[in-house]
Amino acid sequence: MTLDFTAARTNMVENQVRTNDVSDLDVQDAMREAPRERFCTAGRDHLAYAEVALEYAPGWFLMEPRDVSKLLQGIYPRPGERALCIAAPYAAMILARMGCRVTALQPEGKATDAARQALAGETVTVISGDLAHAGKDGPYDIIISEGAVTRAPAAWIAAVGHGGRLGVVERDGPVGKARLYLRGDDGIAARRELFDATPPIMAGFEAAPGFTF
Repeated sequence: MTLDFTAARTNMVENQVRTNDVSDLDVQDAMREAPRERFCTAGRDHLAYAEVALEYAPGWFLMEPRDVSKLLQGIYPRPGERALCIAAPYAAMILARMGCRVTALQPEGKATDAARQALAGETVTVISGDLAHAGKDGPYDIIISEGAVTRAPAAWIAAVGHGGRLGVVERDGPVGKARLYLRGDDGIAARRELFDATPPIMAGFEAAPGFTF
């Protein structure tokens, strides 16, 4: 049976995005058009618009639609802004369709291969490298990650330009907090909590083990 992905995208926006207080019409419109099914591995395209963190490469996941929409709304992207998407290929697709100039940074290997395949034809530059030290080519107006980290790396925060925003889920327990970092005239002026979320913690960003006596 052929799946109707157009209808699935509409249902996703109506039932997972709008109902979770995402009122940004530009985010909604981009999510109605962005083909999330391109990220599905073989035989799993029926999960493209489900309320799950979607595995697009071994050990690497897209955020649930509800979470990525809320994080994008918190960042408030504007056309022409420079965006860095760290292990966030679906967010990269959406931001490109919103008119941003997007670089998608992926870990080397299958995650990069999957992102390049899914983003073929999109106005997104896909590169691979060390995620923890992302942002060397900054500053960026927008930085976003679809994977959770224990704490936002200093390199990410440093790569946020004047007036820029970093959206990330910080998680060191069962439930994480989506947070928005804002850079003002004197550095990071604010860190705001946006919502609870539970995306998988990315490899290499787990909490350091404590000492046991």
